[in-house]
Amino acid sequence: MNFKSGFVAIVGRPNAGKSTLVNTLVGRKVSIVSSRPQTTRNRIQGILNREDAQIVLVDTPGIHKPDSILNRQMMDEVAQAAEGIDILTVIADAAANFGPGDSFTLEWIRRFKGSVFLLLNKIDRMRKPQLLPVIDRFRREFEFTDVYPISALNGDGCDQLVAGWLEHLPEAPPLFPPDQFTDQPERFLAAEMIREKAILATKDEVPHAVAVIVDSFEETEKLIRIRATLYVEREGQKGILIGKRGETMKKIGTDARKDIESILGAHVFLELFVKVLPNWRQNAGMVRQLDWRRQLEQLAEE
Repeated sequence: MNFKSGFVAIVGRPNAGKSTLVNTLVGRKVSIVSSRPQTTRNRIQGILNREDAQIVLVDTPGIHKPDSILNRQMMDEVAQAAEGIDILTVIADAAANFGPGDSFTLEWIRRFKGSVFLLLNKIDRMRKPQLLPVIDRFRREFEFTDVYPISALNGDGCDQLVAGWLEHLPEAPPLFPPDQFTDQPERFLAAEMIREKAILATKDEVPHAVAVIVDSFEETEKLIRIRATLYVEREGQKGILIGKRGETMKKIGTDARKDIESILGAHVFLELFVKVLPNWRQNAGMVRQLDWRRQLEQLAEE
């Protein structure tokens, strides 16, 4: 059998299950996941390696109407993810009512010329007869190459989905080494794990107001030392992150360290700080720092 490889971008509304699907298919964590919408802020590549193929999955921020510099950068990430790919895959929550956000997403994808798949996610939350009207509703709006009902959480339908992708991917050599599972640098992975734990540990407006920058990342034979700063927009948010007697920050650090150690396969010493940077989501310089590609450029210049 001839080897196939290519890029598949996964787009959709916030909280539709894009990151969960990428993690499930790759078989390990490459994108952070939470119940909060707009958790993913950058386009992230997870690599699905098989004996007969390599599929590069491009996870993206949720498609939405931007209202800040951060949100505009997130939508730029989505647009760039759709460039130079082989398949565009739209994921939607099958258990939710079709709404304006779905219409906006389908209008956005009309710019793409090529194979467009529809994934109806979260079928584990509904009965099979309920699914047919949902498929019909989406097909009336857009002529998809194919439609796959799936559960990104438990993997139902994912084998059939991958087989469908392979029918439309070109014969080509692998794009990455077979043991590589993501293109993200370790510094960015660490920052994302910290941000995920901060999101999970807080509520209200705090998750959207948290940004994480890794200030230093030092590797030795026995230990990786990471120093990172969590930025928020108000003093009240800082207090929520730190928690009573520092308990919330301690939990964030402990949980993040365990995930980072699991991903990097090394012991980690993690030191966290919290700073207030008012209205940072409208600060172009700060938003640019959150792009790991820009971080690599800055490191190369140092």
